[in-house]
Amino acid sequence: MKKQVAIIGGGPSAFLLAAFLDAKKFKITIYEKNKTCGRKFLVAGKGGFNLTHSESVEKLIKRYTSDGFLDESLLNFTNTDFRNWLDLIGIPTFTGSSKRVYPKEGIKPIEVQNAILKHLKEKGVIINYEQTFSDWDDATNPIINNTSIQTDYTVFSLGGGSWKITGSDGSWLDIFSEKGIKTKPFQASNCGYQIDWKPEFIKQHEGTPLKNIAIYCNKVIQKGEAVITKFGLEGNAIYGLSPQIREQLNTNGTATIFIDFKPSLTLENIHSKIKNTIYKNTTQILKKELKLSEAQINLLKTYLSKESYLNTESLVKNIKKFPLEIINTAPIDEAISTVGGIDLTAISENFELKKIPNQFCIGEMLNWDAPTGGYLLQACASMGVHLANHLNKTN
Repeated sequence: MKKQVAIIGGGPSAFLLAAFLDAKKFKITIYEKNKTCGRKFLVAGKGGFNLTHSESVEKLIKRYTSDGFLDESLLNFTNTDFRNWLDLIGIPTFTGSSKRVYPKEGIKPIEVQNAILKHLKEKGVIINYEQTFSDWDDATNPIINNTSIQTDYTVFSLGGGSWKITGSDGSWLDIFSEKGIKTKPFQASNCGYQIDWKPEFIKQHEGTPLKNIAIYCNKVIQKGEAVITKFGLEGNAIYGLSPQIREQLNTNGTATIFIDFKPSLTLENIHSKIKNTIYKNTTQILKKELKLSEAQINLLKTYLSKESYLNTESLVKNIKKFPLEIINTAPIDEAISTVGGIDLTAISENFELKKIPNQFCIGEMLNWDAPTGGYLLQACASMGVHLANHLNKTN
């Protein structure tokens, strides 16, 4: 007789779990609280649908801040494995210039999700919509829509705390805490960071990108692009520093980042270009010799004293290491992802809750972090497959 698996939450980790569970051993039901599945999955696709990243799995693993608890999952279901599986269900992929992996040109996010759902339907996976988990009964059966669900295995895939419009609101956190399961408050990650810009600067440069830069925080470097916003800075060059910025904010109330406007040049290279220039005006030198943008030049002019701006030694140091103070994160609901949720000490290496046998948590509801660029989705997929393999072997 097949064992019952209840998967609560219909997102990427739930999809991959259901796809890899042995349908001969299990009757699989997904309980989704919205009228449709994968709303956050689809919203994420609007800004460029990064399915995973093409770098070697050895490098990929190092992108995660999770004390190694994801290593086995990522090694057993790699980015290559994920791409092969997507191809198998009719979603070919390609690697972009950034080494991020996307669906083949012309394939929309909804088509990717429909291919996954079609695959699940063909496996016999049942999806019930408008089903809300609220608690456990006295026998630790999950209560969904005020009814206890009899199941052999329960898997929670409830998401993090960002993008409430998609249903990923983190409202489940108190329910788990009251059950005695160790949790951590949600915090924003991969989000905009607040900077108290000088009015004359932001009036001129709001919405301007800072391209081909590198940003440092706590000795960690992230290359890419950041956009100047009225709120502060956002973009891949700062998203990848979320753990380091958050650490400083939590400890000090503020955080300091340093921008390298010319990561392709050394201090000596820049000093030489300025020393040997034919131009007399400092602004012309920065524009013509170093190819700095107007926004980069105005950052230097606005935030450095006149003496520092005109002093070659000081100017060169600030081109390579320009300090900016961050005073806050964007609100959680505006973040791409969150950290917090179920503390990693509350689960086993196979994501089983230590306090409730045969019940598991996967996906963004666990306390781990990764930058944008396909890493978040890859980890959710790998966790789903890891748990499926574990359950397949033990039954």
